[in-house]
Amino acid sequence: MEQHERNLKFMEIAMKHVPEARKLLEAKGIDVTMDELQPLLSLLLHVMNEAYELGLNEQE
Repeated sequence: MEQHERNLKFMEIAMKHVPEARKLLEAKGIDVTMDELQPLLSLLLHVMNEAYELGLNEQE
């Protein structure tokens, strides 16, 4: 799977959990928009790619 395809899959996974994350934040009194969440989603994508690469390297 190429990186672009993997990024799309990772983003799909992240988006599936956005409603839960928003509820957790709202329970703490923090209201966020999708635009405000975007930097966090980008960071999560970076983390997921690093974890993928780590797993890939450990298989070798």
